[in-house]
Amino acid sequence: MTHPGDITRRQLLRRIGITALAAGPGAGLLGACATAGTGGEPSAAPSASLPASADPKNPFGVDAKKPLEVVIFSGGYGDAYAKDLHEELYKKAFAGVTVKHTATQEIGTQLRPRLIGGDAPDVINNSGPKSMDLAALAAEGHLADLTPLFDAPSVDDPAKKVRDTITPAVLENAKVTGKDLVLNYTVSHRALWYNAKLFAAKGWTVPATWEEFTALGETAKKEGILLFAYPGQKGPYYQFWNVLYTAAKIGGNQVIIDIDNLVDNAWNAEPMKRAVTVWADIQAKYGDKAYFGLDHTQTQIKQLQNKVLFYPVGSWIENEMAKDKPDDFEYAIAPIPEVTGSDRMPYGAIQVGVGENFVVAAKGENPQGGLEYLRLMLSKEGARGFTEKTKNVTVVNGAAEGVDLPAGLMSAARAQDKAGQNIITEARFEGWYKELFDYGTEQINVVMAGRITPEEFCANLQKKADAVKQDDAVTKQTRSQ
Repeated sequence: MTHPGDITRRQLLRRIGITALAAGPGAGLLGACATAGTGGEPSAAPSASLPASADPKNPFGVDAKKPLEVVIFSGGYGDAYAKDLHEELYKKAFAGVTVKHTATQEIGTQLRPRLIGGDAPDVINNSGPKSMDLAALAAEGHLADLTPLFDAPSVDDPAKKVRDTITPAVLENAKVTGKDLVLNYTVSHRALWYNAKLFAAKGWTVPATWEEFTALGETAKKEGILLFAYPGQKGPYYQFWNVLYTAAKIGGNQVIIDIDNLVDNAWNAEPMKRAVTVWADIQAKYGDKAYFGLDHTQTQIKQLQNKVLFYPVGSWIENEMAKDKPDDFEYAIAPIPEVTGSDRMPYGAIQVGVGENFVVAAKGENPQGGLEYLRLMLSKEGARGFTEKTKNVTVVNGAAEGVDLPAGLMSAARAQDKAGQNIITEARFEGWYKELFDYGTEQINVVMAGRITPEEFCANLQKKADAVKQDDAVTKQTRSQ
């Protein structure tokens, strides 16, 4: 559904592909249905084990006789984009090559033992609730250096390097412990998602203040609709993200930056306590504890049935639920309402970023082939095809021009446009200190269920952060914005 004055598709792609990724100080970028995991010092030199080739069509010197193994997280984007598109591009480039394809939702469970045992697949889509700890993988030498990829000639124009064809945030977020080790492939928006058609039918306005938010909760309750829900069984990190972003909305991005940097008492900061408090209150008054037992798909079905108004998730939701979405449901994005009346970030601030991690196994049988596979993903054909199949935009500049984009993504683009420079930063400790993030994901259910107070939640997280800070075995990372 479009309206007079809406941005055009070309404007949308320009803003998603460029503007959103140059959002100014503090506008860290992440996104997608995956872990974060980057930041640090300047990249190390290209790996000597992956020599460059003089052939721009085969810059990594891939041996076409070597098979390639690709493992994809079959989540919101499915795996058809890999099996039917990217792997076929690889086969076209190297006639007769064998590509083994595996799709799973158990990335860490299935692959961690293989990496430890020396049987690593070549390309890994490290995504989903059971993704692997990138910092740990880097420390153990399992991740291939992607600097040669970024410095390689692009598929579409050999006169340009790959790094010159993608959004700058890819390079900013590629780093783990100072090296370029991760490719984030998609652009996403995280905030609260709702059914625009339901709001139009009811004559409801998207709440801009917390008072309006709770008032709508009372109205919805009378009609048997929950104001808010999140999946407590599989996907509680959606709410952990939401609380972190709310804290940044209240106190500015420095709140998350301090948490990432393991600053003393960062978790006990007032904006963090306030964010946990207001969301725990929403759960108590307008939620349903039954959702603690549901996974993300079950919860998302409930929203499609108009049993839930707002759901904290990223823009991959639209494709993930495309087969189940009824005609009377139209995804739209809503920023976090003004909490205090004097929040540091104005109403309209949302989280915009790059995400969906891909890595190449340094100890795999075919790292050269892994790098070439990623280079083909970053071609316009590979990126455009991904957008056509998933209705999500990639980090490749201009690749999605002319693709018919869904209403939810257009809504997200309009929200991004209104946000301007007010982009909520990602929480990089998710990838830097996965043990801390996983603990927070566990604790969010405990506090939202009312079994501990918001103050206890913050104290527990601070204690865990202190333990990480004092653990000399954990590589520390820092960020300035």
